[in-house]
Amino acid sequence: MLTLFSNSEGPKGTMADQLSPDEKLDLITRNLQEVLGEEKLKQVLQERELKVYWGTATTGKPHVAYFVPMSKIADFLKAGCEVTILFADLHAYLDNMKAPWELLELRVKYYEQVIKAMLESIGVPLDKLKFVKGTDYQLSREYTLDVYRLSSMVTEHDAKKAGAEVVKQVEHPLLSGLLYPGLQALDEEYLKVDAQFGGVDQRKIFTLAEKYLPSLGYAKRAHLMNPMVPGLTGAKMSSSEEESKIDLLDSKEDVKKKLKKAFCEPGNIENNGVLSFVKYVLFPLRGEFCIKRDPKWGGDKIYTVFEEVEKDFAEEAVHPGDLKASVEAALNQLLEPIRKKFESPELRKLSNSAYPSASKTKAVKGAKAGGGGGGEDNELVPSRLDIRVGKVISVEKHPDADSLYLEKIDVGEPEPRTVVSGLVAYISQEDLQDRMVLVLCNLKPQKMRGIESQAMLLCASIEGDPRRVEPLDPPEGSSPGEQVFVEGYETGKPDDKLNPKKKVWEKLQVDLKVSDECVAQWKDRHLMTKLGQITCTTLKGGNIS
Repeated sequence: MLTLFSNSEGPKGTMADQLSPDEKLDLITRNLQEVLGEEKLKQVLQERELKVYWGTATTGKPHVAYFVPMSKIADFLKAGCEVTILFADLHAYLDNMKAPWELLELRVKYYEQVIKAMLESIGVPLDKLKFVKGTDYQLSREYTLDVYRLSSMVTEHDAKKAGAEVVKQVEHPLLSGLLYPGLQALDEEYLKVDAQFGGVDQRKIFTLAEKYLPSLGYAKRAHLMNPMVPGLTGAKMSSSEEESKIDLLDSKEDVKKKLKKAFCEPGNIENNGVLSFVKYVLFPLRGEFCIKRDPKWGGDKIYTVFEEVEKDFAEEAVHPGDLKASVEAALNQLLEPIRKKFESPELRKLSNSAYPSASKTKAVKGAKAGGGGGGEDNELVPSRLDIRVGKVISVEKHPDADSLYLEKIDVGEPEPRTVVSGLVAYISQEDLQDRMVLVLCNLKPQKMRGIESQAMLLCASIEGDPRRVEPLDPPEGSSPGEQVFVEGYETGKPDDKLNPKKKVWEKLQVDLKVSDECVAQWKDRHLMTKLGQITCTTLKGGNIS
């Protein structure tokens, strides 16, 4: 375990007492990308210790990028701050139901155990922290009335804009996602803090809080923002992108394998997740970093300033292989206490219960449904969707609508299906003719400008000006009628017809996305046929509908 605090140190101990207000401010703000309300921080530090909170929505499993806020929490404590950690369970549900209601309590327990294990692994004393669960106060009468008061002031535009980089963006957003930023603003008042700490991706939520809390008669708080650390692929590290992250419980072998694949070009210091981990985690925690290498390549070298590591890497004096190997050793040292803690039967059971595997989910669902196809109406599993490979036999303009195509699509049945698609503005007739596509076949037929559409042609899309749309592509060599399935849900039987009143398609569709590798996914699991993955040509991160 790394030791950041001796027995005599801590928020109220020797180290904090020896620091001047300016020194405390330097410690509080070091390595941050942005601070809003710095003058307020200075004013509070002249009078007393700062009260700050960090919240985390209990959604996907925490990964190693969580060491970035953990290292800042260590800084806050060394500066004498009173720190609250909020397990935002209600936010996890409101964010397009990333955490199902029935799993909320288990996810909170998992997060609490993991976050505490992380803090212990870097030597942070837990007795100096306050842990709070969101629903312990967010369901109170006072809080609920403030939500209503706030909703009477915040426009739909402001709420949507505030959550744009945090709340999952879908084509047909739920009202719950619009509530999310306002609740996060109210948390500042109900946790009685001076400042909120988070990633720079939350900046718009922070500015919404600064704008609207005074309208409710509450004080404007300061905001402390960490940079977003690149993941192993070079993009933001995310729980939903398996290849971009190292899980806290990954084995040494998995850490080695993922770091080996990590983006780390010789001399390239931009979007380098490996270098960023050194800067934002290892240096704040250790104060130094050792590059381990063979004596014939210069032997081990200890750095006490990150900029020297960055300079040597940029000049190719440090090889990517040596950097990765050195980070691997340091990372495993951080992870080992967490792995050992989660070897206990109780925590293994908690982990499996909070994040059940797809096979377990299917077994439970199958038991509930009595083994019948399609299951019950409240079972939101992707195997209920009848998605097939199709071939566009013919395509022409809709006789009564300039924006619609009228297509005949072979989906492996005796006769082709008639499909009406709003694709005129995005793809030419020539490009659609004879194209292999994906078709959702068990929606209720619907008349579109007088012609019944018997299925939906599935496309990826990215909103903007202009909006971009591309049909999804089945694997090469596919034939009409081949079934499309989600990894882990291969054996489920589709509904004969999706009940439109239950909005099964709409609820499942919100989790259909295109990955950064242009692979179609549902909740991070690939859409497949027996021949391989479903893809699109260019729309990374797009929605699917």
